[in-house]
Amino acid sequence: MSAGRQGGGSGKPGRGVRAKAAGGARTKSGRPRPGTGGYGRRKLEGKGPTPPAEMRPGHPAQRRAAAAAARDSGGASAPREGTARTAGAAARSAIKASSGRDRGSGSAAEIVAGRNAVLESLRASVPALALHVGPRLDADERISEAIKLAADRGIPVVEAGRSELDRLSAGAVHQGLALRVRPYAYAHPDDLISSDPDIAAAAPLIVALDGITDPRNLGAVARSVAAFGASGVLIPARRSAGVTAGAWKASAGALARVRVARTPNLAQALDAYTRAGLFLVGLDARAADGIDDISLADGPLVLVIGSEGKGVSRLVAQRCDTMARIPMTGAESLNAAVAAGIALYQVTRVRAAAGDVPVGT
Repeated sequence: MSAGRQGGGSGKPGRGVRAKAAGGARTKSGRPRPGTGGYGRRKLEGKGPTPPAEMRPGHPAQRRAAAAAARDSGGASAPREGTARTAGAAARSAIKASSGRDRGSGSAAEIVAGRNAVLESLRASVPALALHVGPRLDADERISEAIKLAADRGIPVVEAGRSELDRLSAGAVHQGLALRVRPYAYAHPDDLISSDPDIAAAAPLIVALDGITDPRNLGAVARSVAAFGASGVLIPARRSAGVTAGAWKASAGALARVRVARTPNLAQALDAYTRAGLFLVGLDARAADGIDDISLADGPLVLVIGSEGKGVSRLVAQRCDTMARIPMTGAESLNAAVAAGIALYQVTRVRAAAGDVPVGT
């Protein structure tokens, strides 16, 4: 290759050579390359992953971590904390202590956000770990009542900033109030027939829910179970509603008196009940016999109730001793909570007539 072609024929560096000397920051026409700002590719390298909050200088989490480290090491005195911060530390300790997974415990604490939702949860005696209140709230009687109810029940009231409330509520509209609900401690299926002496002495009456995904239905069923003195509620662990704040509110506090057992496999749990001497009665709108014709109501019984749309699943229906329907003259269907209340009333009426249950229970 000739020297003239290499240098553009004038003895001066060509434009291609100048572009390389500039680090590729400019095009052949001399203009900066798009997206570089004229600084070249090496200036556009990232700064690496974002460090955690505890390692960012000036971040509140970093200041709290530094203060905790100072207290643990016995070094410099930590920042003085007020009553609200002391309550917050106690609440965080309680939350951390409750995060362990014992047998039958709930998976995680739930956050109820919003003034109306938090107030209704506190009125329903939903067990909670802490009430988080935002600063500089407008005068609202709902906030005052929520703080009073929490204080009366021994629930820590923690002052939290808006960013903290946004994080707790996962971006939901919290209106300055967030309630951390305690995970529900589920019972074992065997506990519904053996642990309570009063229940063991009488004929057990258990309501098993198959495919009920609405927590409000679960809460309403628990309310009927408490009203008619049944033994408890059995639910599957998957594809089923659990005891959440919505279930607590629908039960109007009845979940504090009713045990809810959870099983990994509903069919196997029903098999165990059959071996223990309990009869299984499933509700099905297409069954030939009505709920009034059940001859097993005065014995140990499990009422199996399916979802409004699909009903009792095939595997569960195969394990039932009989299927019964609720006589209706209209074409409307009943949801699980209403069907459970009617069935429990009928069983209680039969047992009262047989002398097993006092009339008026």
